[in-house]
Amino acid sequence: MQRKLLWKVVTIAVLSILLLIPLSMIESQIAARSARQADVTRNIAESAAGQQTLVGPVIVIRYRERIERRGKDEASGRETLGHEVVERSRVLPVQRLDIGGDIRVETLKRGLYRARLYHLSAQMAGAATVPPRLGLDGAPHLLDAQAFLVLGIADPRGVGNDPEVRVNGKIGHFATGTLGAIAGRGVNVPLGEVDPASGASYDFSLPLNLTGLERLAIAPAGELTTVALKSDWPHPSFQGRFLPGKRTVGEAGFEANWQVSHLARSFDRVLKAGDAQPSGETLDISLIDPVNVYLKSERAVKYGVLFVVLTFAAFFLTEIMRQLPIHPLQYLLVGLALAMFFLLLIALSEHIDFALAYALSATACVSLIGAYLAGALGSRLRGGAFGCGIASLYGVVYGVLLSEDNALLMGALLLFLALGAMMLATRRVDWYRIGGSAADETR
Repeated sequence: MQRKLLWKVVTIAVLSILLLIPLSMIESQIAARSARQADVTRNIAESAAGQQTLVGPVIVIRYRERIERRGKDEASGRETLGHEVVERSRVLPVQRLDIGGDIRVETLKRGLYRARLYHLSAQMAGAATVPPRLGLDGAPHLLDAQAFLVLGIADPRGVGNDPEVRVNGKIGHFATGTLGAIAGRGVNVPLGEVDPASGASYDFSLPLNLTGLERLAIAPAGELTTVALKSDWPHPSFQGRFLPGKRTVGEAGFEANWQVSHLARSFDRVLKAGDAQPSGETLDISLIDPVNVYLKSERAVKYGVLFVVLTFAAFFLTEIMRQLPIHPLQYLLVGLALAMFFLLLIALSEHIDFALAYALSATACVSLIGAYLAGALGSRLRGGAFGCGIASLYGVVYGVLLSEDNALLMGALLLFLALGAMMLATRRVDWYRIGGSAADETR
């Protein structure tokens, strides 16, 4: 192969590698903007309320029990028998728990960045039973017992009201603390004394106005837990261990219903759901952003190398087949214009809709490259053809961005088609004639 052709191929390869530098810088800028978005979200959580996890309500029984203590008299060495009163607690699930509510979403902005707060207006109701002898095995000598209704709330700052808790027709108010029954933070209301011999029954209800950030989790603490939620937010993501049995999602919002039996959940893990490292024994709703401009821009810039390689390959074929010399500097300038697309995309998408930002950035870059190549190649037709090809490539990549689940398939098909087109276009090319034969090299 002629040295000139070899050096051309090497130069194109070096330019392709050099263009990874601006692409990497743009990707770093996107990562920095995304990190700033996360910082703004955390700041809003610190000043308003964070992600919320509701656990319970559950019944907590604090009781005193007289127990026997065996010891040994040090003087006589005889065994002694005494009694001691100890204080203990027991956590019981409610038999029935119904939660219904409406979620209203508010978008907060700080500069270019935004976060979603939700306001839950819920009604909680249920029934609980304390069994005789507190459900303890054996025959403990119980002296007395006090009952409490405890509700775990990950961030109590989000409670927007002082709910009146109705228990058996009487009104009570919450105090802070979970009495050590539930991991994390929460509130409790005393239910009064319980006769250990006969137990007690409670019917309770309470309204709850709760503010949180982007995610709501509910741990199904009842023997039978029913949850019915609706919202005007049209982009929910249902996660957690329990998915809704029924759901409807549309442009007007969503409605979802859960029903969880005690057979399907672990009560011990439910009590730990409000911990800093939750157990996952929850049903979750995340109010996701359908157009995360930073995520989409980051995915787009990963196709930057593909843009450069395919464009440079088209240039090389044009040189070979049309005998149109293209200077390496022209390769470089077109490659930089391709890289500028991604910088324009992230800059515009922070101010306008992502689809419009993509269209404007692509139009600007295609117009610039087409006009430049029309002069560089001495033909408006050739410049327009290159512009149409690059515009088609932008369109295909946008389709890949919209179809995240099929991104790998569409990317593989695109590369296959590009390789196939190149092979078919050069199938009749005599590379020895273009590069010079071995005999010519020895002359």
